[in-house]
Amino acid sequence: MAKYELPKLHYSYNALEPNIDAQTMEIHYTKHHGTYVTNLNKAIEGTNLEKLSLEETLRSVSQYPVAVRNNGGGHYNHSLFWEVMNPKEKGNPPGSFSDALNNTFGSLDDLIKKFSEAAMGRFGSGWAWLVLDNNGKLSIGSTPNQDNPLMDVSEFKGTPLLGLDVWEHAYYLKYQNRRAEYVANFWNVVNWNEVAKRYANARK
Repeated sequence: MAKYELPKLHYSYNALEPNIDAQTMEIHYTKHHGTYVTNLNKAIEGTNLEKLSLEETLRSVSQYPVAVRNNGGGHYNHSLFWEVMNPKEKGNPPGSFSDALNNTFGSLDDLIKKFSEAAMGRFGSGWAWLVLDNNGKLSIGSTPNQDNPLMDVSEFKGTPLLGLDVWEHAYYLKYQNRRAEYVANFWNVVNWNEVAKRYANARK
């Protein structure tokens, strides 16, 4: 039996419209994420990686074939991505997490500005991240390709709380080359309760 499976999507493909269109969601989830899962299972089959959690694997990913890095990162990153979006109307960061954001960045608007700059500044394919870094501080950065801040190969490290996919496959059908518009509309569907939960868990 395969170790990894495509996680259940907790909303319909059209639930995030008009910010993310249904066709992109379906292709992104079933084809792109599905392929990462299939190829990750192939890459670890018959190895000791079948016994490790994905997080454990990523933290020492430099020791393993590049297929593990690319597909393990792709599976982890997309699994987080679906969870940190919510089709319900835009909310705000709750409670103590909101305080932490304000203490670190000044305001939610300032966080959005800095995160969006990271997303726009990533050349080519990659991800923008909000993390709890190894010093227990909130931090914003980006990674190339399907790398993420858990990986020992990443220059930007921490526990991912919020991630935005800026590969063209994530937005090109609707936005073409207008990455800035895609990034701006992402904030309409952020699931701040999920991000706050991840923050609380990361601090334990």
